[in-house]
Amino acid sequence: MSVLPVSFYTRKDVTQIARQLLGKKLVTNLAGKRSGGIIVETEAYSFRERGCHAFGNKMTNRNKTMFETGGVGYVYLCYGIHQMFNVVTNKQGAADAVLVRALEPVEGEVWMLTRMKTTSMKRITSGPGKLTKALGIDRTFDGKYLSSAQLWIEEGVKVVKNQIIACARIGIDYAGDDARLPWRFSIQDNPWLSK
Repeated sequence: MSVLPVSFYTRKDVTQIARQLLGKKLVTNLAGKRSGGIIVETEAYSFRERGCHAFGNKMTNRNKTMFETGGVGYVYLCYGIHQMFNVVTNKQGAADAVLVRALEPVEGEVWMLTRMKTTSMKRITSGPGKLTKALGIDRTFDGKYLSSAQLWIEEGVKVVKNQIIACARIGIDYAGDDARLPWRFSIQDNPWLSK
């Protein structure tokens, strides 16, 4: 296991980090129950654009974790239902983050199925709300270091440049022109991509 160093997250280019997270392995270890998957889809968000919770670098109770030094998780509740897991990037005070949108399960599938209350592996981690539930990630993970005993990201599989698709992000029409930025990245033709 080779956990990513803090220096991976503290770089300034959030889109580069979002691309480079593809192929990395996100892992949780809850009471000795390890589960994890290869990251196959991400979205980048920067305080400089209107799609970001911290647009204009404005801190609120909801987004304050985004202002931490890169290398911690930012977990927020979406539509009052879904826990959304993000990777905080950049230096302290520069609120950038990468939403992890989809995973390909590779470890602890039995724990994922239990958490999802299903016997079918079909698409259980093919969306940001699904993958957090499958991995047991909730709001208590907000601000948790990505090298902790419960949560980490490690090296996974190599993804070559021509396998990566860039397109507009999803569900941020309110962001105007910024909604069209090609900041959603995915591994081409991976069956675990979100719909």
